[in-house]
Amino acid sequence: MPDDDQYQWRETYFIWFEAQRRPLLEKVEEAVRHLRGHFELESGEADADGLISTLTVRSREDHAALEIECAAGGEVRAEGAAIAADISPADVDPDKLAQLKRCDARFEVMHFEEVVEQLSEEEMDDMFDPSALLVVLEALVQLTDGICVDPQAGSIM
Repeated sequence: MPDDDQYQWRETYFIWFEAQRRPLLEKVEEAVRHLRGHFELESGEADADGLISTLTVRSREDHAALEIECAAGGEVRAEGAAIAADISPADVDPDKLAQLKRCDARFEVMHFEEVVEQLSEEEMDDMFDPSALLVVLEALVQLTDGICVDPQAGSIM
């Protein structure tokens, strides 16, 4: 996506989970295919064990695309703990905050909007539907028993 001039970045969300819950690429693809039926899957990559590394999801109907990348390890755990420290305990379920601190893997889900050159920005906003992002995030949360974080808002969804 980043090198595709047809799309521009809109926002990024994270799904935090424990590394042993990292799903197989084929399980993620299967889950996305069953969401609403109009997603196109591209560029899926897995590690040697078949666990998801990256996946591109396009929704031409929504004029949107998603780039999903997986990261795991101690650095990810430290990043999750730092995010948890920045979230006000009064704003979130304490169990979710504790779970976030234990997570050592995450999906970075980058959301892109299709750019149609002959349309104004207002017309493009009318065509763009963010629901593709929301349904894929929910599917990833369910697959990993994870937690979705909006880093721009500093909140757990």
